[in-house]
Amino acid sequence: MRIYFTLALLLITVTCFGFVNRGRVDSLKTLVTSSLKSQSEPDTLRINRLNSLAGNYFDSNPDSTLYYAQKGVALSRKINYKAGIADGLVQTAHANYFKGKFKQAILEFDEAILIYKKLNDNTGLSNCYMLYGRMYNLLANYNEALTYLKLALDLNKKYKNEAYESDCYKNMGIVYYSEGQLSTALDYYYKALFIALKLHNKAFMAADYNDIGVVLQSMELYPKALEYYKKSLKLFAGTKDLNGVGTIYENIGEVMMNQKNYDRAIFYCTKSINIAKKQDDKDGMMSDYTDLGLCYGHKGQFEKAISNLDTSLQISSKYKNVYNEACTLIGFGTVYNMQKDYKNAYKYAMEGQSLAVKLGNLSVRSNAALQLNKTLAGLGRFDDAYKLLRQYIELKDSLNNNESIQKLTSYNLELNFATKQKQLAQQQLDRDILYQQRIKQQRLINTIFLIIILGMIAISVVYYRQKRKQQKINLMLEEKNREVVEQKTSIDDQAQKLNDLNTLKDRLISVLAHDLRAPLSTLRGLFSLLQDDTISHQQLLDMIPGVLKKLEYTSDFLDTLLFWINSQMENFENSAKSFYVKDIVAFEAESYHEQAGLKGITLIDSVPDDIVASADPNSIRIVIRNLITNAIKFSRENDTIEISAKRQDKQNYVITVRDTGTGMSEEQLNKLFKSKVNSKTGTNNESGTGMGMLFCKDLVEKCSGRIWVTSTPGQGTSFSFTVPLGVINETRLEVA
Repeated sequence: MRIYFTLALLLITVTCFGFVNRGRVDSLKTLVTSSLKSQSEPDTLRINRLNSLAGNYFDSNPDSTLYYAQKGVALSRKINYKAGIADGLVQTAHANYFKGKFKQAILEFDEAILIYKKLNDNTGLSNCYMLYGRMYNLLANYNEALTYLKLALDLNKKYKNEAYESDCYKNMGIVYYSEGQLSTALDYYYKALFIALKLHNKAFMAADYNDIGVVLQSMELYPKALEYYKKSLKLFAGTKDLNGVGTIYENIGEVMMNQKNYDRAIFYCTKSINIAKKQDDKDGMMSDYTDLGLCYGHKGQFEKAISNLDTSLQISSKYKNVYNEACTLIGFGTVYNMQKDYKNAYKYAMEGQSLAVKLGNLSVRSNAALQLNKTLAGLGRFDDAYKLLRQYIELKDSLNNNESIQKLTSYNLELNFATKQKQLAQQQLDRDILYQQRIKQQRLINTIFLIIILGMIAISVVYYRQKRKQQKINLMLEEKNREVVEQKTSIDDQAQKLNDLNTLKDRLISVLAHDLRAPLSTLRGLFSLLQDDTISHQQLLDMIPGVLKKLEYTSDFLDTLLFWINSQMENFENSAKSFYVKDIVAFEAESYHEQAGLKGITLIDSVPDDIVASADPNSIRIVIRNLITNAIKFSRENDTIEISAKRQDKQNYVITVRDTGTGMSEEQLNKLFKSKVNSKTGTNNESGTGMGMLFCKDLVEKCSGRIWVTSTPGQGTSFSFTVPLGVINETRLEVA
């Protein structure tokens, strides 16, 4: 990534002291050009315009910065204007170290500092310290860089200059990142970002987003890094800062390269290098040539790779840029390792590692260790290669330490909260402005209406009297209409209640006739046999258990029937609880086993023992009983009735009663659960009321289930209904 990822971006901040709106650059240039052509003696106004124009040109054309600043210094010396000399020297020093002329920049910075101290100009002095710190960071002299940046920070805090304070935090973060202290770097980056957000300074925000993105990239969190780069690119594009845009293009290209998307990486690096050439940005060109060399190397185009790396190395050696020189040397080692030319790879990797150790940058040191590991392994020096591999792993662990990730998460949450608060404040401000506008509009409207009303007062008095009379009549009519509507509503409600009562009565009678006829007929036949002495005393004793069982079942049935009657009332409350389905099914199957056997029907209970439902057990028992009796009614000799249950989904079981009996037609299926149907006689001429299925549907739905049926004439019928899952109890449900 470009030298300390924002050495180009740091140039977007406040860099001069007549810092004016960029939209005024053209008009300022016109004034300056006109004054330069003038033969009159220079004055402070002309010099200040020159220095201001120089500062405004830096983002787009550093050469213009150098030109106008030198003019400003020359004119200032001519009239001995100390402030103009210092301001111009800061601009020329800034441009010179950006172009790699560090010795010249140091001389200019030192002279400017002396002047600012004599003038007691703390703002100019803090700006000079900050730029000095940036330059030393570029030269990998981190102690000097931090010394100057802390001097600048102290001055800005003292005089409450938040914009410069934010810039100091950002540049201190860059130094700590360069030293490999990612956690500390994040602290300073987010301090800078919070101030930038507070000031709503888009240029500062763009630089801070890019810095954080570079840390994420170093931690190999590539999607998150791209997210921050895109935020930064959008802001830079809005400020028309070419240096910033070029830097973001390069950083995105590096992410693409890390993700092995080499064609896209070349695309972005090419866009970046075109901007760097236009700006004469030596640092940017070095980084871009190195990245292009690595991309071509990964694509197997080694001649292009070596050519680009060689160009980068020449520039970095000429301008003594230690960071880029180290990256380029490691790049040579990488490409030669790809070609298995381990002799050349070793030479460059060793030189790269030496500079990486001098830099202290974790990312550069880890890359150097990795390439040197590959080289030594290729040369057969496996012990040395293993040591370098361990060093590489330790460096990578340092880059991806948990503390950095935790801080990143914490700062992101804080940033999101701060952004949200700012949005809410802006929305409130917008609402207040809109409210004030509406008040003004309303006042204007009120004035207009007042004039109209005053002109119509005479007509309104007459109209009002007539209107009052009409309103009284309308009120009387409305009152009468309301009474009529209320009476009609009351009559309709009463009619509906009567209809519901009749329906309930019909259902009760039908159910009683349907479900009590069979057990009562059985008991009547038994008592007839006893009365006629048809059976012997021993036979009577043998039949007593069966009779008692029938009586017990009939009594139980009456209890459950009364329960269903209660369920039709408005105040019925469903008493759902968990129970084993097997207990109820086994009891009902046993109760009807004899009746099925008399018709030659096989009744099978296939319900598993472990199925637990959550519903009203009596309701489910009544439903199963109705389905079994219905299946027996329409089954023939040698037919089979099977009761089964299985898991339907995460919330329900499905219980099925399937028979191989006579089946039903499509017409019967469509009417089955919708209304009372004319019940067909069974296979032994059994009769019914046609209400059993409505009975079942009511109870299933009250238990939060649903019921359905499938049937084929002549092949049988399958009734299924769902019940909710229950929780397994320690004891099983006892069925009397």
